[in-house]
Amino acid sequence: MIRRRLYTEERISPLARWSFRLALFSLPVVALAALLYRTGFMEFVPAITTLGTGLALALLAGMLGMAAFFITWETGWLGIGRAMAAVAIAVLVLAGPAAVLARGMMLPRLTDISTDGTDPPTFRALALAHPREANDLTYGGGDAAAAQRLAYPGIKPVDLSATPEEAYNTVLALVQKRRWRILDQTPPRGSRRDGQIEAVAVSPVMGFRSDVVIRIRPTVKGARVDVRSAARYGIHDLGTNAERIEALMADLAAERRRR
Repeated sequence: MIRRRLYTEERISPLARWSFRLALFSLPVVALAALLYRTGFMEFVPAITTLGTGLALALLAGMLGMAAFFITWETGWLGIGRAMAAVAIAVLVLAGPAAVLARGMMLPRLTDISTDGTDPPTFRALALAHPREANDLTYGGGDAAAAQRLAYPGIKPVDLSATPEEAYNTVLALVQKRRWRILDQTPPRGSRRDGQIEAVAVSPVMGFRSDVVIRIRPTVKGARVDVRSAARYGIHDLGTNAERIEALMADLAAERRRR
């Protein structure tokens, strides 16, 4: 007598499978957007579109993964591990951008921040090398200055009890330490000429560029340092320019205290 064996087929959740695939696919999409933009092979708008696509895929994968988790939990199908992995990858991809966007939503739509809203430092070398399709380097005027004061009350000039030459050398060393690409550096000449440094700062992940100009002006008691930072592209800097200025000014004040 031939005995028949009974096989119980264990079903794998298609939702779990696809959520995991989408989560994995979102990783190279996001990485490709950052790599191609940083290396100059992709312009700003296509890079943002590619980045947004990668983030949207990660979000969809996370949502499908959560749904697949509950389905596999209730039905006993295989795939709960893939569902959990999809959610974990989605959180990993989305956590940073979500935090930046959440903070940016509470800030005014500014792309140009200056420690002096009345007489902001002027771009000279960067104005000549500025891409034609980039944001205008003309400061926003009184309305922008008022919005900046409300959002970033700590953005102010730094007055130093040092000669303009000493202040200039300290600022230049801090810029070089940050590895900003310096396009022009003009040392001060007593009370006859302000010192000025123009450089391009690059964000650590995506490589978004901001134009920075630093002015060192002589005062009765020493020197005053003003900084202006402007995002090259986009309609909102999400607070990055203010952070850059505050960090530089804090390092400058700390450096002068040590001397």
